[in-house]
Amino acid sequence: MKTLTRYVLIEFIVPLFYCLTGFLSIYVLFDLFGSFSRMNKAQIDFATALRYFCGYLAPFFHYIVPAALLLATLYTMWMFCRHSEITAMRASGISFFTIVKPLLSVAFVMALAVMWVNEEYVPENSHWAAQMKTYQFDQKEFRMADNIVFRNTPSSRTWNIERMLDREGKKLGKVKVTVDRPNGGARKLNIEAEGAEYLDGEWWFMKPRIQHYDAAGQETKSLTPELDSLTIRCFDDFEETPRDFIMQNRPWKYNSILDRFRYLKMHTDLSSESRRDCLYDTWAQIMSPWACIIITLFAIPAGIASGRQSVFKGILGALGMFFAFYTFDILMMILAKNGLVPVIPAAVAPCVLFLALGIRSFYKQR
Repeated sequence: MKTLTRYVLIEFIVPLFYCLTGFLSIYVLFDLFGSFSRMNKAQIDFATALRYFCGYLAPFFHYIVPAALLLATLYTMWMFCRHSEITAMRASGISFFTIVKPLLSVAFVMALAVMWVNEEYVPENSHWAAQMKTYQFDQKEFRMADNIVFRNTPSSRTWNIERMLDREGKKLGKVKVTVDRPNGGARKLNIEAEGAEYLDGEWWFMKPRIQHYDAAGQETKSLTPELDSLTIRCFDDFEETPRDFIMQNRPWKYNSILDRFRYLKMHTDLSSESRRDCLYDTWAQIMSPWACIIITLFAIPAGIASGRQSVFKGILGALGMFFAFYTFDILMMILAKNGLVPVIPAAVAPCVLFLALGIRSFYKQR
């Protein structure tokens, strides 16, 4: 790593760390006002408390990081201009892009971090934190999901699960699966079992009772009575996974992008309004990490303006762009969910528009 790159990186990382720590601390303190007495009463240990706060903060991470990048970038560029360091660097023949490349690199890494948090950390841990708060931090009161109804529309299958026996959804108690004929036809098959277990990517039913139906929906005898009489039977044509049942019983906001696309694929019978809402939320989550790069792009020239011209002009300009970005994002959300604009362009438009504005401001500073 070059000396200049290392210097710029350190000058940027320090205020970024302080900004992130400050914003996270505000969220933690805000939640502590309402949760401290219950946490103390439940006598939870430090590791559990730490996991709770991490899960509680994770859904807000894609808002906190861009705000921290904005302030850290403004401060870093203001300091460089105040001490005429950018002028000295440019006089030495160093390009403007080389100077700010460490800032953009950090913004890109933070975007990847936000993406990972949304996809891998939020679904399990944020849902767990929400349950902790619901049950007042008493883990003994935690109940596994029960009375789950899952409809796989393309395969014409409906699952009724009385109880989920583990948090991974791989062990189910009292399962009933109804299989209909394609295109809304009559019932084809009815399976009731004492339990089911997901092993090696396949569902194994314990003590299944299988009833077949003819095309008119009338009960008929099985063509494979020996197979139907088995006490443990594998249904390898059932493509539902434990994650599908967990997602069905989990608030929509805690689902990953892959979970959401799978949900839309299996629920083709959703109303047009519900499908618009789900599809917009999915694409908005795809685009949210890239706000880190966009906000850093227009914060760089704003920080330079604060050092060369007026501190307030630069800061107010950056804050104006920041709030304009999220205001436009909310406006597009309202229009898309009301069917006034197409869903995917509405989710993508704020990032595309403000990315173009950021690049334009960035190149003007060159």
